[in-house]
Amino acid sequence: MLAAAKVAAEVVLWSEVAVRRRTARLRRRQRAVPDLVPPTAVLQRRADWQAAVVHARSRGLPLHRDRPKNWDAIGAVGAILGHAPPSEWPALRVMDAGSARYSPILPWLRLYGLGDAPGVLIGLNIEFGRERVYDGVRFNHGDVTRTRLPSGSLDAITCMSVIEHGLPIPAFLAESVRLLRPGGLLTISTDYDRQPPRTEGLSAYGSPVRIFGPDDIRALVAEADRVGLRLVGELDNEDLTNPERPVHWKRVDLDYTFILLTFERQ
Repeated sequence: MLAAAKVAAEVVLWSEVAVRRRTARLRRRQRAVPDLVPPTAVLQRRADWQAAVVHARSRGLPLHRDRPKNWDAIGAVGAILGHAPPSEWPALRVMDAGSARYSPILPWLRLYGLGDAPGVLIGLNIEFGRERVYDGVRFNHGDVTRTRLPSGSLDAITCMSVIEHGLPIPAFLAESVRLLRPGGLLTISTDYDRQPPRTEGLSAYGSPVRIFGPDDIRALVAEADRVGLRLVGELDNEDLTNPERPVHWKRVDLDYTFILLTFERQ
C-alpha cells in the first residue's frame, strides 16, 4: 500500500509539473526566484515554514505533502538558482542525493527551465529499482557515497533529509567534492534541535533515529571544510538556536526542527 501511494504521488506531481510548464510557456511568464530562506539557516518557528508554503504557492510551485519540508526546499532551490545567471540555468547539472521521486527539488528546478538537455537532472537513491524518467529527469539506483558519475560533472548536489538516516557523512562529503566542479554547491538539510530529544530505541527507514545537535553540526562543517567545501553563510552559537520545535514526526512522536547547510566547492 505504501509503495503504491508513493508511485501515485510521484505520477500526480510530475503530471502537474508538465501542465504548469506548458501553461508558463503559453503565457510567457517567468517565475520569481525563491528568496525567502537563506542558503544556510535553522528553521526557527512554525510561522517560518508556513511562510515558505505561501512563498512556494506564489511562485506556482507544487507543494511537498509534508508541509515543513517546503522550507528547506525553498532554501536549496533558491541557493542553486541564485548561484548562476538565468541564461545558464538550462545547462546546470544537478543531482538530488538520496532522492525521492515525489520530493520537490527536481520538479521545482524543472519548472525554472533546468533539465532541457537529457541527463542533466538526476535523482539517485540506493532504494530505487529500474530507472524511471519523468519529464526528462532521470531517477536511478545508486550509492551516493560511491557514484559512477565522472569527476567534476555536477554544478550542484542537494541532499534533503537524508544524512540523519545512517548515511556515512565523511564518505558522502568526499564523493560530493569529487563530483562537483570548482564553485559548485552542495546543499544539505537534516533534522536538528539545539537540545536534541532522546531517540534511544527509535528507528525508521532501517536505521536508528538521529536528531543532530549543535556539536554534530559543527563537526559536519569542520569535516566539509577539511575536504574542500566552504560553508556559505555563517553559523555561530546564536544561529544554532531554535526558540520553537516546529516540526513533528508522527511516526516516532518527536518534535524538533530543520537545519539547512550550503557549501561551495573550493
